[in-house]
Amino acid sequence: MAVLSVETSIAAPPEVCFDLARDVEFHAESLAHTGERVLRRPERRLLVLGDDVEFQGRHFGIRFRLSARITAFDPPVYFRDEMTRGPFKTFAHEHCFAPSPEGTIMRDVLRFEAPLGLLGRLAERFLLQSHLEAILRRRAQALRQAAER
Repeated sequence: MAVLSVETSIAAPPEVCFDLARDVEFHAESLAHTGERVLRRPERRLLVLGDDVEFQGRHFGIRFRLSARITAFDPPVYFRDEMTRGPFKTFAHEHCFAPSPEGTIMRDVLRFEAPLGLLGRLAERFLLQSHLEAILRRRAQALRQAAER
């Protein structure tokens, strides 16, 4: 299992960052470069404990679908979404928000495991880790920019 962690300093309160991170429409906008779109979501934009959502995006030239559920929720400091259906063996994303003198330290922790045994582990190491870290960083910068406006 691979673990990625990205930390971002944001000049905005944790509540603002937390709400942006759980905003389904903002998620799709922040990953527009992958063609990300929402296929299924609750009636509201802001996800809460137990909510299910489904996204579709293009990665490595292939269209993927990923369904996730909010499995832990402690506003405005933490929530976790976990894949319920998709291309990974396991995929869990923890969103952490801590107050700081400048506003908020946001930390994204992504734990994932590719299917296909040894072939999957090779894909994790040589392809997926760098790709997913770049996505986390790009999304964090989009969130920072939106929160600081």
